[in-house]
Amino acid sequence: MNIVVNEELKAYIEPLTQDEHDALERSILAEGCRDALVLWGDVLVDGHNRYGICQKHGLPFQTVQNPRFQSVEDVHLWMIDQHLGRRSVSDFQRGVLALRKREIMAERKARAATSTETAAATPTADAPEATAALPAPDPLSSREAIAKAARLSSSQVVMIEKIQKQAAPELVAAVKSGTISINAAAAVATLPAEEQVAAAVAGKDELKQAAKRVRELNKRKPRDEAPSEDKATAEPAAGAEANTDELKTLRLRVAELTAENTELRRQVAQLQAALPADSTPF
Repeated sequence: MNIVVNEELKAYIEPLTQDEHDALERSILAEGCRDALVLWGDVLVDGHNRYGICQKHGLPFQTVQNPRFQSVEDVHLWMIDQHLGRRSVSDFQRGVLALRKREIMAERKARAATSTETAAATPTADAPEATAALPAPDPLSSREAIAKAARLSSSQVVMIEKIQKQAAPELVAAVKSGTISINAAAAVATLPAEEQVAAAVAGKDELKQAAKRVRELNKRKPRDEAPSEDKATAEPAAGAEANTDELKTLRLRVAELTAENTELRRQVAQLQAALPADSTPF
């Protein structure tokens, strides 16, 4: 059987650690390769580690085709869903995979919209029939949906997004290895790249200290100091403060008018009391 190993697909999912690979190898040597390798034609989609171990030791294995794959994107989405359901995948990696799935789905949606517009503009009676495809995956259009797919909290998803955008490769490697938590890594990721690298190279204790320094610094920042990246958030806040000031002014004016009204009533009462009993009230 000719099995093709696509290096891009092999590297698409985070590889096993050496300890995990050794444990898998011991299991296969003791019990054989129980799970079939998944193929797309000749291309190996799932089971790269099992395939390598079986080849190394000359052990037999089974294969199964997935005929519903129509593109590499289909393969990627299937691989992501498979790994999101596995307990051995870390919280950080599940978050990365769910965010990756969102990107694929967003790109598909944009292409579909463009294709629809093009088809509407140039209708044809000879359009080819659509072939059966994989069921449409969940769109993951909200952060809550991403968190649910990755079995994480929404705040963890936010932190993973920050790490992906701002963290130096050395800091990302520390998160993947479990040297630093997602929460701490998100804090360290706000530092300049050279400081992130220095902390990551120094090891676990320095990373913890760096995260602690960032958190303490954030606590000491004035409440009205808004980061430049949060400008859009700061502007509505300023508007809210203006509305609050206006409301305070209105309340003060109402209080003044109420006091004036009370004083006028008191004066009227005094005048009425001073009038003779048989006089006609004004």
